[in-house]
Amino acid sequence: MLYQRWLEIAHQHASEPAVIDAAAGQRLSFADLAGEVDRIPKCNDPILFPQGHSLDFIRTVLRGWRDDKIVCPLEAGQKPPAIPSPPKGCAHLKLTSATTGPARMIVFRAEQLFADAQNIVPTMGLKKDWPNVAFISLAHSYGFSNLITPLALFGIPLVLANPPLPEVLKRVASELREFTLPAVPALWQTWHDAGAIPKNVRLAISAGAPLSLNLEADIFKRHGLKIHNFYGSSECGGIAYDRSVTPRAEAALAGTALDSVLLRQTDGLLEVSGPAVGETYWPEADERLEKGSFLTCDLDELRAGEVYLRGRATDLINVAGRKVSPEVIERELLRHPAVRDCVVFGTPDAGSGRGECIAACVVGGTSEKELRDFLSPRVAPWQVPRIWHFMDALPRNERGKISRGELRKKLQ
Repeated sequence: MLYQRWLEIAHQHASEPAVIDAAAGQRLSFADLAGEVDRIPKCNDPILFPQGHSLDFIRTVLRGWRDDKIVCPLEAGQKPPAIPSPPKGCAHLKLTSATTGPARMIVFRAEQLFADAQNIVPTMGLKKDWPNVAFISLAHSYGFSNLITPLALFGIPLVLANPPLPEVLKRVASELREFTLPAVPALWQTWHDAGAIPKNVRLAISAGAPLSLNLEADIFKRHGLKIHNFYGSSECGGIAYDRSVTPRAEAALAGTALDSVLLRQTDGLLEVSGPAVGETYWPEADERLEKGSFLTCDLDELRAGEVYLRGRATDLINVAGRKVSPEVIERELLRHPAVRDCVVFGTPDAGSGRGECIAACVVGGTSEKELRDFLSPRVAPWQVPRIWHFMDALPRNERGKISRGELRKKLQ
């Protein structure tokens, strides 16, 4: 199914640019890319592992589709995992990001992978006249769904760019007329600070981590560019997208459901249903992911078709029996003009011997007293952090995420 669709796209757009590898100085049309893949010898391995940030990644994916092999994308340098023989009908395996627990494998059929791209392309308005510029990981669910499948299944050209430095962005932008730029908040912050956001960005997307209201508003004010917040999960692909043309007024707003995605609240958590939801976890199934539905760990509020995220159930901090989501405190801290980044988590309360106390790691030129005073009228007194760490930068991974658990261990 997937390879047949690719052949149709390659034929339809044969002479048009398909991939530009900016670092290698290579340009391939759709016909060129199809010809290269056709000449690759048949592979006997049951699972192919596309890796890195180059044309080889794309060729490996297409070769896997051609030979009816399972495709399992990996980050650069990541060792292929031992995979028990996947269930019948498996076309794609995703590895979760492991920010809320051990990494798991998720099984996808070809139809589910196609459905995710079919939801994303029209919802976001991706266009072949606006090539996707790829600084984000191709292996991560965000990059694969926003870059690889739109290229192969809908003819959206792709520009491979690396590393994500301001000067590289400027150079790549100078060679394009208009383009789409998907990124993570940390990259948007870096590019904004360097004054490197080009004027010819026509569609700007942010995912992988919460996008602060201050950054969104600052970029809009300075460049007239609306950053569209995108929320998704490895288990089900795209979930919600901020279609508005002006900055959000509330940081918890994730947007509205993507086309063909159905959302509801189950026991206070967001449940996602639709044709793009993965088949199952592998090798151990979980009732949270089955029969076309995925129950997330995200506390949510559904209001007039909009999705408001209220934190993760797994991250709740227990302060003497009272529970608070760290995102509630983070959102308020990020309203302070001097706070550039922050993360909040619970740590054992040595004083009381029970429950937790709240700790905050902050990037920005301010003081503990100033932040305590700032938070006091905005959150309950017991929600003001007792422990403060001031850092030059937070340890985010290439996906823009922070592992609260890892940071807690490091600072204890």
